[in-house]
Amino acid sequence: MMDNRSGPYAALLLRLILGTMFLAHGLTKLLVLTPAGTADLFQRVGFPGFLAYPIIAFEIGAGVMLILGIYARWIAAIAFMQLLVASTVHFGNGWSFSNPKGGWEYPVFLALTALALALLGDGIYVLKRSGTP
Repeated sequence: MMDNRSGPYAALLLRLILGTMFLAHGLTKLLVLTPAGTADLFQRVGFPGFLAYPIIAFEIGAGVMLILGIYARWIAAIAFMQLLVASTVHFGNGWSFSNPKGGWEYPVFLALTALALALLGDGIYVLKRSGTP
């Protein structure tokens, strides 16, 4: 049974952590790698380069929405799927993120964190509740 007193705070914490990660990753793709560089990276790992642009937008937008608590449950559900697909790039590299080209544990962990938030709900201090599935 979930503790109704601390559960909403747990969802808030997950929301803030996941939102910060998405914002950081999206801004890194935008400002450090650049959109063109990200598109090139996507092509080198087997994804169409044009996907870099909506992914950058999603990661920045999702990060902001999660932090602010705007439809957090639904954003987390979409993030779960996006992170599972991103994880496939790393499956052949082994477990550890310190392996050449990174391992799969970090993106899979983030995917499962997003799934946990989607299942848990929006939490407290939200601007727009997702509603129930």
